[in-house]
Amino acid sequence: MKILIDMNMSPLWVPFLQQNGITAAHWSELGPADSPDPSIRAHAEAEGYSILTRDLDFGALLAIHHHRLPTVIQIRAQAADPDSIGLQLLVALNEMENEVTRGVLITIEPNRTRIRLLPISD
Repeated sequence: MKILIDMNMSPLWVPFLQQNGITAAHWSELGPADSPDPSIRAHAEAEGYSILTRDLDFGALLAIHHHRLPTVIQIRAQAADPDSIGLQLLVALNEMENEVTRGVLITIEPNRTRIRLLPISD
């Protein structure tokens, strides 16, 4: 599993994910900080990454364009650092490993995790 961490997420996610057996890169290592979301999404799809973000725009991009990939994992919590919500993210990824490779939108909130298969249709 490979995860691309969006600019709005802490770079601390990289070592946290790597220590848990997940290949991870922060967008700041891969491209310009001001890259538009469609460019980040296209890069993630081309390179086999899922995207970890707090940005709801990625979900909207998936829905509008009916993309099947990449998987997008949205963190919807005040505290979006590995110490606060990292364990919940790892549990979700472990439970949904097969779905992640096929394309899903995962929303992680402090008290629940939701999954939606891609492509998103009306």
